[in-house]
Amino acid sequence: MSAKSVLKQIFGYDSFRNGQEQLVNAVNEGKDVLAVMPTGAGKSICFQVPALMSDGITLVISPLISLMRDQVSALNAAGVHAAYFNSSLTPGQYTKALGIAKTGLYKLIYVAPERLDTERFLDFALDPGVKISFVAVDEAHCVSQWGQDFRPSYLKIADFVRKFKKRPVVGAYTATATAAVKEDIVKLLELDSPVSVTTGFDRDNLYFAVKKPRDKYAALKFYLQDKEEAMPGASGIVYCLTRKNVNQVADRLEQDGFSVTRYHAGLDEKVRHANQEDFISGNKQIMVATNAFGMGIDKSDVRYVVHYNMPKDMESYYQEAGRAGRDGDMAECILLYGKNDVGLNNFLIEHSSDDNEDLTDEEKNVIRERDKERLKKMTFYCHTKYCLRSYILNYFGEKGPKNCGNCSVCLNEAETVEEPLYVPENVDEPYERGYGSRNIRKTYVSGRRKSAAESLEEGDKRIFENLRALRTQIAKESRLHPYIIFSDRTLAYMAVERPRTKEEMLKISGVGQYKYEKYGDRFLKVLNEAYY
Repeated sequence: MSAKSVLKQIFGYDSFRNGQEQLVNAVNEGKDVLAVMPTGAGKSICFQVPALMSDGITLVISPLISLMRDQVSALNAAGVHAAYFNSSLTPGQYTKALGIAKTGLYKLIYVAPERLDTERFLDFALDPGVKISFVAVDEAHCVSQWGQDFRPSYLKIADFVRKFKKRPVVGAYTATATAAVKEDIVKLLELDSPVSVTTGFDRDNLYFAVKKPRDKYAALKFYLQDKEEAMPGASGIVYCLTRKNVNQVADRLEQDGFSVTRYHAGLDEKVRHANQEDFISGNKQIMVATNAFGMGIDKSDVRYVVHYNMPKDMESYYQEAGRAGRDGDMAECILLYGKNDVGLNNFLIEHSSDDNEDLTDEEKNVIRERDKERLKKMTFYCHTKYCLRSYILNYFGEKGPKNCGNCSVCLNEAETVEEPLYVPENVDEPYERGYGSRNIRKTYVSGRRKSAAESLEEGDKRIFENLRALRTQIAKESRLHPYIIFSDRTLAYMAVERPRTKEEMLKISGVGQYKYEKYGDRFLKVLNEAYY
């Protein structure tokens, strides 16, 4: 089966995105690869397609349990046998999964880097009867001390690969990597003359905005009210710098009637997991979190990401903001800047590496100085009067447009929010104290490109909501996250195109052969009922 046939039949897409086919072909030809592709550009397709075309097993090395669960669930939902090995498995489950893996049933196995040097996993991986043909390293920037998410466990990967009698192909995949980090990835993972593809950092489906409101919570509240009015049920993430801020913002949003949950390292592990599941499954619309939440979260239908505080660097901001619109549909990235953000970030930088025993004092000092320089550039982003998209692209070494037409600067929205209209407390209109809701509301929606669901005509919206209701029902029956069945964008295409037959349904982007066989008739029934 050809790569394009796998892409269509398993994943439901007619064509590869930029850079994907080159990377897939390189792996199929037995070449190492290095891929730098922005979040939402389809990195997973680049290793999943060649994995399904190989005659061996593909190991996907991934840093977070949540990522493994999501991707394995999505693969199984598409008819692909996949599994994960990590600390969430009981000893009995781990033993059973290893036994099944030795039979060759699983085409893809997701594994945490910490597992690579354990005796039981090595016994499996190096068993003469087991053929591991491809090792894909996701979030590959974690191997570099100069990346923003350095993880010492990633340094074990090269040692692991060296243990094979016949070296498997190795692929490294990341969303954010400067030139120095890319050099580190090639060196530390010992990539052999890799085919290197950097597709560019621009994601034109994302709207970027920096706002400087006098009252952050008031601005956030009005923004969320607007989103609920424009797109009921839309999912979003609100990032805060500290646990205290997370709790304060989440508490106030709950009091104001929003569907909200929270995530930070101070919560009990079971509570964190339950809250994460509530958000990913759609039981809660809004996740308020520290940056402990998100890396590896494969929820494709996040329609907005709001930063309640400025992050410490552009890499973190781009990665976190990039969790919006992973399905390729329009989404919004809003940063609420306050004058205290710089001081708070400086404090966090000063204390961030104190507990890292893998670093010498000299290395800690170098990293602190580097982080402070990055903080300056992040602060400049919040104050620039030029195109925000261009600033981001220039930071990552690319040339951006003078006017992107899809950021708050290019749409001339910045000034009105910085000087919000004052309204007395005793007015009858639904204002927040010190803010005119109509003023803020206007600046958030003016000139912005709409998502597929927001752009639907009234009749199509009704069908879309009926399709979403069916998807929720199937998700509960199957114990899957709704977006794993079909994304909002795919449902919006169905609502507009209104396919009535299997052949017409298979032409909808995101509908593969296996998913049609499993769910197609039920969705066609809803669509056909719309005609009567």
